[in-house]
Amino acid sequence: MTILVTGASRGIGHALALAYEAAGRRVIRANRNPVGDQWRLDVTRPADFDALRDRLEGESLDLLVCNAGIYNDEASADAQRTAELWAQAFAVNVTGAFLTVQACLPALRRGGGKIALIGSAMGSDQRAPGGSYAYRASKAALLNLGRNLATDLDLPVGIYHPGWVRTDMGGAGAEIDVRQSVAGLIQRFAELDTDSSGCFRAFDGSSVPF
Repeated sequence: MTILVTGASRGIGHALALAYEAAGRRVIRANRNPVGDQWRLDVTRPADFDALRDRLEGESLDLLVCNAGIYNDEASADAQRTAELWAQAFAVNVTGAFLTVQACLPALRRGGGKIALIGSAMGSDQRAPGGSYAYRASKAALLNLGRNLATDLDLPVGIYHPGWVRTDMGGAGAEIDVRQSVAGLIQRFAELDTDSSGCFRAFDGSSVPF
């Protein structure tokens, strides 16, 4: 079984890669700044997707986990209104995920693979407590992307909320640790099939409102 994980240098992506490797799976770690045998993938660089597609020539993927993401609008409301900040959030969290899927599609089809998009409950239209505008909007767009990919593609696609996790992004005050999140996500990915394609679920199996 071969799994490709983006943003696998730290946090949830890194922990997912370790867990799959410990279970005997082959994991391709795709990172912006790769080390060792990791593959280079900066999801804001179009040339990196051409290179990824070429490297996957002849490969078969069982699972693609689009985990690369940023939360860049924790600052003041003034900072949240900059065009650069918004463009960066969408480039990484939405466009980067779409282009990753496109680059991996031939390999996924050869392997009869699945696509898992790491979203967030903060992207739910039914949860609007305010703030974090760029992040919430980008994750809402990722949810919409995933739902439409599930309609158009001949492969199962799921969107997943990893929980509020104690990572560099989630902070020390988050609700759960990385191990809890990853254990649940791996179970959710295993359950994904054509019948559940288009689902929006949390790491613990609960459905997240769209």
